[in-house]
Amino acid sequence: MDEALLIHCSAQETRVALMVNGILEDLHIERRAQRGLVGNVYKGKVMRVLPGMQSAFVEIGLERTAFLHVHDIFTARKEDGSFKPIEYVLHEGESIIVQVAKDPIGTKGARLTTTISLAGHKLVYLPKEPHIGVSQRIDDEAERERLKALITDVRPETEKGGYIVRTCAEGATSDDFVTDMQYLARLWKQIDSKISTTAAPALLYQDLYLEERALRDMVNENTTRVIVDAWDDNIDRLKSFAQNFVPTVVDKLEMYSGETPLFEQYGIEQEIEKALSRRVELKSGGYLIFDQNEAMSTIDVNTGAYVGKRDFGDTVFKTNLEAARVIARQLRLRNLGGIIIIDFIDMEKDAHRAAVLAELQKAVSTDRVHITMSNFSELGLIEMTRKRTRDSLAHILCEPCPLCAGRGEIKTARTVCYEILREVLREWRQYPGIKEFSIIASQTVIDLFLEDEANALNLLQDFITCPVSLQVENCYSPEQYDITFN
Repeated sequence: MDEALLIHCSAQETRVALMVNGILEDLHIERRAQRGLVGNVYKGKVMRVLPGMQSAFVEIGLERTAFLHVHDIFTARKEDGSFKPIEYVLHEGESIIVQVAKDPIGTKGARLTTTISLAGHKLVYLPKEPHIGVSQRIDDEAERERLKALITDVRPETEKGGYIVRTCAEGATSDDFVTDMQYLARLWKQIDSKISTTAAPALLYQDLYLEERALRDMVNENTTRVIVDAWDDNIDRLKSFAQNFVPTVVDKLEMYSGETPLFEQYGIEQEIEKALSRRVELKSGGYLIFDQNEAMSTIDVNTGAYVGKRDFGDTVFKTNLEAARVIARQLRLRNLGGIIIIDFIDMEKDAHRAAVLAELQKAVSTDRVHITMSNFSELGLIEMTRKRTRDSLAHILCEPCPLCAGRGEIKTARTVCYEILREVLREWRQYPGIKEFSIIASQTVIDLFLEDEANALNLLQDFITCPVSLQVENCYSPEQYDITFN
């Protein structure tokens, strides 16, 4: 298996793509102005304790108070696995150290936990719990025991915390673990030193940028290349991070120097557009329909015009098998979370249903996000839940369309701005000697360039050393723009 990690960094956003044997298998996008909160550690203040919900609302300095359930309070767990009532564990007004487990989504505030966990390349550190565990994805029992013994051997005698061995640590050496332990111990020491001197609510630790998390979390023994398309300061920062914290990655890092933008060169821009589409075509001639709302996401499988040459039942079976593989990939690319209902084409044979279910289970087994799945229901549906910690791709890149009363979605003005910046950079590389660019776009997009994204535009002009003028075209839709140059 050949894996390549592609990282595109700009002053406004970072995009990370995982290519496996030349096919896009995972995608992550993070805006600098809209960084996720998952992994951040806060000193919070308990505002309300609700015994009826066995939960509390905690002020951590965000727009909305965050939510903490009793099951996410490690001091509430009793030896028999049950939990103490939350009113016996927390009281209003007290300070508490928490970590964000789930970003605010829609009208819901952030979800918190008191089980602090800090991720390294091979290990996850639990500074408050002595637990030693191994990722369930490492299923070789002998290797699991070896890793546990290795952790026990190299763990400092004074260490009171615990560790979870990550999936990528399969085959790891004691040196690998020591490197991670030293890094994580330094990190926790920095956080711990702020606790007693900081008044709540306060941010104690902000998780890494996406590009750094990608090096930490997505590089493994199958990764042959890490290709970075970034301005100089970003590549230098990534190299420094890798040398200090993930030294095994350094030799795999390479700077992209092609004229065509990295994501365009590898066909990723086209795949992003497909992942924003409601309809996904299947090679068999069938197609999928994705519908996403706040309550759940639904996926409908259809045969389309293709009905096969002989046996319709066999055609349905083959279409459903292909759909299972494509659905698993689209879940990752779209980052769909929460409740997901899949309506496969009806199959008469139990053996066919069992095979499709097995194919879907196999296809989602490589997903980094936790998934639970039901069998086929009486109505022929499969229900699953995919852990939702961050916004979906559509929620990051799009917004409800004002022209259709919210029934559909269009790209946000910021998304269009960033597309324009990338396109200007592409044309500048492709056509040397350009003296000036002119951007023609809707009023909303131009206003954003004059206000929130003015710095981004100035950085681009400094980089390409030629001016960029702006022109409003009132008849343009929010997604429409033109770029001219001379």
